[in-house]
Order: sequence, then C-alpha cells, then structure tokens
Amino acid sequence: MEIKDIPADEKVASTTRKYKKVEILRPTCNLDTVRDGRGGIFTWVPPEPIVEFNMLYFRPGKTRGFHYHPHFIEYLLVVDGSGVLVTREDPEDADCEEFIHLSKGVCTRTEYNVYHTVYAITDMTIIAMLTHQWDHSDPPIIRVDD
Repeated sequence: MEIKDIPADEKVASTTRKYKKVEILRPTCNLDTVRDGRGGIFTWVPPEPIVEFNMLYFRPGKTRGFHYHPHFIEYLLVVDGSGVLVTREDPEDADCEEFIHLSKGVCTRTEYNVYHTVYAITDMTIIAMLTHQWDHSDPPIIRVDD
C-alpha cells in the first residue's frame, strides 16, 4: 500500500497513522521502565470510550469474511501472531483493497461502516474493543461475503 501525505485538516494525533477510515494507533511508553530492566508498559488512549472487549482467535486459511459494523468503532490489538487487516471501499471490488500488516503490538481503529476482514498468516490472538456493546447493537455486524 502506498502511504500518502494526509491533508492538514485530516491529520490525527502524532500517535496515529491514518489509512482511509482505518488508523494505526501508536502507544506511549515510559522508556525508563525499559532501560532499567523492568520491562515495558505500552499505553494506547482511544479518543472515545471503550464499552466492551473480546478475545478473538484466528487460524490461517480461515476467515470470517468481509463485513462492517453499523453501530460501533472497532479497535483491534494484536497480542500474538501475524496477519493482515484488509479493507475495501466497495465490498465487491477487490481492486480497491488496502491492507495493514498486523503483528504483536499493532493496534488499529476501524470506523463505522468500513468493509473489512482479517486474514491470519499465523495463528493470531486479537483483542477487539468496541465503542458500543455487541448485544445492544441491532444488528452488530453486516456480512457482505463469506
């Protein structure tokens, strides 16, 4: 994917990188805790409240298909494995696909109504964080293919 400059009026905080309607969030870290051998604490601060989080497991060669969420913004934090988050402007047109490489520690923010799916390269564990409860969304997901 080609990374393009973002117009000044669309810029997001310096801790994020924006790809159309998906952002990669960059964490902060107190580097003193890394330098002194205690390890690291990485912190992501989303701009809106998280009301639910779920642990998802992905297997290579299996997919949940392209879908979107009409009622919430979805954050994904990869805790193990690698894969790609693929988005499309038009769910039927593979020529308009964009992707973000996912690996341990990558956190993404996907806006409402963005067609997306995850393809695992290796076994993956992801924490999905939602801005509205899944069970209180009607419907929580719209599938556009299998």
